[in-house]
Amino acid sequence: MKLMLVTLALTVGAGYLLGGRLSNLAGLRIRWTPLAVIGFAMQLINPPGRWPLAMLLGSFVLLSVFTIANRRTPGFGLILIGVALNFLVIAANAGMPVSASALRASGQEETVGDLTDRADAYVKHHLAGPEDRVLVLGDVIGLPPPVGQAISVGDIFTYGGVAVVIAAGMRRKPEEDVVTDRLVAEGDRAGG
Repeated sequence: MKLMLVTLALTVGAGYLLGGRLSNLAGLRIRWTPLAVIGFAMQLINPPGRWPLAMLLGSFVLLSVFTIANRRTPGFGLILIGVALNFLVIAANAGMPVSASALRASGQEETVGDLTDRADAYVKHHLAGPEDRVLVLGDVIGLPPPVGQAISVGDIFTYGGVAVVIAAGMRRKPEEDVVTDRLVAEGDRAGG
């Protein structure tokens, strides 16, 4: 969460330095936003039984559809790569493997104990072990405090994509939306 806040702050600052305006984001057309909201919400719900894993995997399906629907918006290609990489490692391991060394490097030593002692309480994450596959895509990168977070390669692509969406959206001029809408409408008429 801290990394997302830092990313947003730096991106908005960069957008201003590049001559953009925060108000230009209001004109950015993001399609199927409810899928993203539902997808993120599904990651927070923790019902009993095997439902949490099903909901986690389902959330990545919704997030994938959302990113594909917006692939023409600058930055969403990177987000799609990030979502796909995280989906792959989570599906392969029934959850995101987190390396103990990344947790220690990020200042989260107590989480190693939590993931060991209360493994059943965590659905999305588990302590990485020798049976985990494609561990290189897991949360194996430790960012030290003040960020203090273990992240994955997929997270880097996702955060990078969000940064591009915001920075490009801030630089976007409202008249670009009119031109884009006209070109899309002309393409729809020609193709169908």
